[in-house]
Amino acid sequence: MKKWTLIMALFLSSFLTAQKWESNWSDAAALAKEKHQNIVLVFSGSDWCAPCIKLDKSIWQSSEFQDYAKGHWTMLRADFPRKKANQLPEEQKTKNAQLAEKYNKNGYFPLVLVLDASGNILGQTGFKNISVKEYIALLKSFEG
Repeated sequence: MKKWTLIMALFLSSFLTAQKWESNWSDAAALAKEKHQNIVLVFSGSDWCAPCIKLDKSIWQSSEFQDYAKGHWTMLRADFPRKKANQLPEEQKTKNAQLAEKYNKNGYFPLVLVLDASGNILGQTGFKNISVKEYIALLKSFEG
């Protein structure tokens, strides 16, 4: 019984600390306004872009980033997978294409933008081979 309780506690704590990614601009903007946060918009190719995959594993999935982001940013992902097994629903593809038309016309991957809740670009970057702490500082530097 104790073992089961410990397993459930670990599972729930990992679920609670997991990064919450929005996939819809309207939802992300409303949440950012409500929480007085900026938006970190990430354009990724989750199943084909090597720097995107590395950025996800080294930064986005780190507990250090997740803990910081949870209280400071609304996270929004526009993913463009290529493998048939990973295809998104048509509605999501359309939403991502609309975001790309506005914010990523050159098709850079990964592209990371810090936006205010109204959608104004405060700064942009991509993959950097730096520590989580340095990446957080980089994103924060765009906020002024």
